[in-house]
Formats: sequence, C-alpha cells, structure tokens
Amino acid sequence: MATLREIRRRISGVRSTEKITKAMKMVAAAKLRRAQSAVISARPYAQKLSNLMKHLAARTDLSENPFVADREVKCVAIVVVTADRGFCGAFNSNVIRAAREHIGTKFPELEASRRVKLFTVGKKGFDFFSKRNYEIAGNYSGVFHSLDFSSARELTSAVVNGYLEKKFDRVDLIYNEFKNIVQQRLVVQTFLPISKEELVKGKRETELNYIYEPDSKTILEELIPKHLEYQMWRSLLESNAAGEGARMAAMDNASENASELISTLSLEYNKARQGAITKELLEVVSGAEALKAAG
Repeated sequence: MATLREIRRRISGVRSTEKITKAMKMVAAAKLRRAQSAVISARPYAQKLSNLMKHLAARTDLSENPFVADREVKCVAIVVVTADRGFCGAFNSNVIRAAREHIGTKFPELEASRRVKLFTVGKKGFDFFSKRNYEIAGNYSGVFHSLDFSSARELTSAVVNGYLEKKFDRVDLIYNEFKNIVQQRLVVQTFLPISKEELVKGKRETELNYIYEPDSKTILEELIPKHLEYQMWRSLLESNAAGEGARMAAMDNASENASELISTLSLEYNKARQGAITKELLEVVSGAEALKAAG
C-alpha cells in the first residue's frame, strides 16, 4: 500500500497537471472562436465561386483545359493536412491513418515504385511520414502559427506547377473539416484534375444565360487557379478550426479525468491516514493495558 507521503506527492502532481490542462483548454477556446469565425466567413465565398464556375463550365468547351482533362496516373501527389502540435486527441492520427490507407488502397503499385509524393502541412504529419521513408515533395510545418492566405497560395502554386509540368498526374487532399467543437469530418478528395461531371452537376436549364465579357472560356481559365487557391485556403481554415476544437475537447476531458483522479487519491489518502491513526491508537491502548497488567 502506498505511503501517505507518496499519495500526497501524487495528488500534488495531478493538481499541477489539472491546472495546465485547464489553461490549455482556455487558450484553445479563445483560438477556436477566431478560427470558427474565419471558417464561417470563408464558406459563402467558396460556395459562390463554385456556383459561378459551374455556370461558366456549362457553356464552355473544357476538352483542352489542362485542369479538367483526365490523363493516365503515373505519379500522384497527396496533400496531408495535420496540426503543428499534439494534445488534440485522435485529430492527427486519424488524418495520418486515412492517408496511409488511401495510398495503400488506391495506389499500391505507385507506392511500391516510390511514385507517391507527399505535401505535408503541419509538423505532426511531416514527422510521421519523413521517418517512414515516404517521398516528401514539400513540407509546410508551422503555417498554423500565423495562418494567412499567402500560405495557401504558396502551397497551391507548388501543387499546380507540379501538376502542369506533369511531375504528377493527380493531386488528392486529406484534411479534417470542422463541424462543431467536438466533431470533425475526415475529408479525402481529389484536388486535381477537376471533375468535369462535378462542374456541370446540378445545372438547371432555367438558369439565366448571362453575357460575359470577355468570353466565358477566358474567364473560366482565369477563375480556376483562383478557385484552387481558395479551396486550399478553406481546407487550411477548416483544419485549423477542427484542430482547436479537438484540442479544447481533449483538454476538457483531461481536466475531468484529473479531477476524478484527485478525488480517488484523496479518498485513498483519507483511508490510509485513518488506518494509521487507528493503528497508533491501538498501540497506545495496548501499551497502557500492558503497563496496567504489569503493575
């Protein structure tokens, strides 16, 4: 059985940990409010941009557009978006596991011949894949410390240039989408090429046929790179908000567990203390009875 000193030391250590987890929860809550506001603000623009592209695509010949045309996949790039820090439950491990399963299921032959290239966003993803002999085409650790649009633009530029130069023939994006504070949705989607069917999906014949100046093809060619930049930016915002929500929930659970452990240890301490007092009383009484009997 643990001594009173050992139990007191454990209670003190758990209380210190509880203070840390509560402080981290408050910090994550403050960051989450800003991140959630940024995500909510970004979603309407992304939706309008997507609708405009669909309207233009329905009236444009896309057969020669390099962003839409299908081609044989000889090499693939995967953009894996994790966090820069831990203490967020299964947030990072879920993305990493999904990336490994996606590569192993969809591109086993390309993986065997080292024709799967990874763009890792976040330190946790880079640390994991770089230690396991994966081909890292780009590392963007630290972007979430001061997230801004230039980070998304730089990453999109690297991905798009590689795709246009045929360094890889397909780009997939894996990240956590923010739903609410305690829930994220794991997203695995094709970033490039853009699906022609997806562009024209949901087109209604009753929509107004606007007159574009210049022509719709020219506008669409200018719009697609901007659309890709904004889709990448939105995925970073979603992942950032989801990560802070996961961290807040994880620290809340840790604080509750620490509180329960303190209660359990306090009960154990009181029982041990009570046992020690009882033992001392018995020794005193036994000694007194012995003296009385001897006298």
